[in-house]
Amino acid sequence: MHWYSILPPVIAILVVFWRKEVILALVLAIFSAELLLAYQNQTELFFTAAIGSIERIITIVSSSGNSRILIFSVLIGALLAYMRQSGGVTATVELLINKGVAKSKKQVGLLTMFTGVVVFIESNLSVLAAGILSRGLFDKFKMSRARLAYIIDSTSAPICILILLNGWGAFILALLSQYDLPQSPVAILWGTVPLNLYAIIALLLVLYTILADKVHGPMKQAERELVLLDSEQSQVKGSKARFMLLPLATMIFGMIGFMFWTGDGVLASGSGSKSVLYATVLALFVSYCLLLSSKRYSHQELVDTGFTGMGEILPLVTIVLFSLTLGASLQELGTGTYVASIVGDYLPISLVVPMLFIAGALMSFSTGTSWGTFAILIPIGVPLIQTLGLPPSLVIAAILGGGIFGDHCSPISDTTAVSSIASGCDLLTHVRTQMPYALVGGVITCVGYFMISLLVL
Repeated sequence: MHWYSILPPVIAILVVFWRKEVILALVLAIFSAELLLAYQNQTELFFTAAIGSIERIITIVSSSGNSRILIFSVLIGALLAYMRQSGGVTATVELLINKGVAKSKKQVGLLTMFTGVVVFIESNLSVLAAGILSRGLFDKFKMSRARLAYIIDSTSAPICILILLNGWGAFILALLSQYDLPQSPVAILWGTVPLNLYAIIALLLVLYTILADKVHGPMKQAERELVLLDSEQSQVKGSKARFMLLPLATMIFGMIGFMFWTGDGVLASGSGSKSVLYATVLALFVSYCLLLSSKRYSHQELVDTGFTGMGEILPLVTIVLFSLTLGASLQELGTGTYVASIVGDYLPISLVVPMLFIAGALMSFSTGTSWGTFAILIPIGVPLIQTLGLPPSLVIAAILGGGIFGDHCSPISDTTAVSSIASGCDLLTHVRTQMPYALVGGVITCVGYFMISLLVL
């Protein structure tokens, strides 16, 4: 655990904002992390770091869970291409407008948020379902893709961490179950819901953006510079809404079914990575069959369209791969543990909970992972509960909220990249436009935890 373990994420973030090149930033950060690991191991620095970087990427791809994430991200490109090529997006937009479901900006925003909330079982599925459904609607009503990316990103993880009947809840429950706590792990976990201030504030800020139809900061500039990013609104003769809605429904209900299946009948025990991949493949198959049966496309045309869609999304998939790789390098380097050490042993008791939130925010921001933050900080927070008599749910809620806050702000987060994929928004634009909203929520949360600590401790 050394101070220099924070250098790789700092390098990544500086390069991102200096050169505006995420892939270059991630490559340099991975190499620097491996360079520091070589230094620790007292081996030949540059050669070992170069080989180590390559092998780290191979290790990430070799992981079945990571491979599923990468494959489903690629396949989403083909699915989006089928929906666009068929005219299903345009037809769905017209259908929703004609039915009165989406006839104003507010209704479109509420529909997007509602979709993200309903699909609470997995954060990636939440952003994908809401993003795919709403891309055409946001174009129709002249709202930027940056606004869409913000809404789906700031709805998915907060709703997953508040409802907890999903893999998030199962993961945190497993972490808590290892300790002798004054309450049952289930009681502590459900007690975090009203105390997870950041998640609640993030959802309220999304609601404000939708109902007031106002955007601020860099997002306001993005709205002024609004340009449709693709030809999804192009008219296709004979297009039907089912070309989009049936594959989308297949993906959502398929995800739920596969969660039950992989969890042996228990939704929260299901595998998110397996379920989202299987559901995406099934949705892609349904979309292919629909288009082929329409007699308007040949098999070869659909194959070409699918590969074109995959090619369009490949840069973002590469970012996801390198983000996962950097996270693995930082874990071995001990970056998260070092950041967690800022909590210290000599803080006034009223500052412990706010500092746990800040530590979680810094850790998830620098490593790009909220789940990794939970895994490192919960073992640090539990002894504080046991020795200082702190309220268990309050401590765990601060850790969970900090993990989500940092992940929302981080340009090296795989969740941020998936949100960009789902919305069709440039990654750096998404980070730049969402960050002010996340920072406002983070500051309010810190003040809130300090006030609560003064009252109850």
